[in-house]
Amino acid sequence: MPIDPARAIAAEPRRAEISWDHKDVQLYHLGLGAGVPATDPAELRYTLESRLQVLPSFATVAGAGRSLAGGLTVPGVDIDLTSVLHGGQTVRLHRPIPAVGTAVSTSRIAAVHDKGKAAILVLRAEVADDAGPLWTSDAQIYVRGEGGFGGDRGTSVRPDPPSGEPDKTVEKRVREDQALLYRLSGDLNPLHADPDFAALAGFDRPILHGLCSYGMALKAVVDTVLGGDVGRVRSYTARFAGVVFPGETLRIRMWAGDGRVRVGVTAVERDDAPVVVDTVVEHD
Repeated sequence: MPIDPARAIAAEPRRAEISWDHKDVQLYHLGLGAGVPATDPAELRYTLESRLQVLPSFATVAGAGRSLAGGLTVPGVDIDLTSVLHGGQTVRLHRPIPAVGTAVSTSRIAAVHDKGKAAILVLRAEVADDAGPLWTSDAQIYVRGEGGFGGDRGTSVRPDPPSGEPDKTVEKRVREDQALLYRLSGDLNPLHADPDFAALAGFDRPILHGLCSYGMALKAVVDTVLGGDVGRVRSYTARFAGVVFPGETLRIRMWAGDGRVRVGVTAVERDDAPVVVDTVVEHD
């Protein structure tokens, strides 16, 4: 069996030194669509090194995303990339991410869930620098065709959907070249660039990275609900419910209250098809 849950969970954690500088942060922000309008002071916080702040979702690509890639090559995991989708992501911040940094990432398989027709790998990375913990991230990786081994199904409890009209709604167009730019931050999976590979995975054209939609949604929350202050974010959880194709428009709805912002993201051109769901930003 390509996935051996006991062996994967028992594997030694992998430690790697990661580093980044302002250019990595700026490239990531540009990959999310930041910088429009280019001279807007609110956008210069993401694009100009003298004013730079780091969106917390940068944690998913810091060090070129080596924590995620390494988790797919641990003992007990032997899978085909065409069967892999990113199912969900959580980032918990211990303090704001600096624009320039060096840290140690310790990653491991925290859980393997049996969903019948698929398996879900939970890849956990704990990152700290000389001053202490920076962030903890959990990536839920959905592997088609690898379930049915009789393992723990994991939790199936989902939060109730938000009720009432959203407090804020914004629409963000995904540029035609956005996946090509975003992938330069580390996720070079050809699913997001190569039409032939996308066809093998069952798509008629390359799709946008789920983590790009994830970052776009968080940026919308920071900019519209949190006054542009990335330091207020404490955690960010989302589940990926559908694909996004470059050229589409994302409709991002936000419900704020009690130190949390509930978020729903849909694809406008496909009758508001759900894209990112079960999404919560916890903040100060």
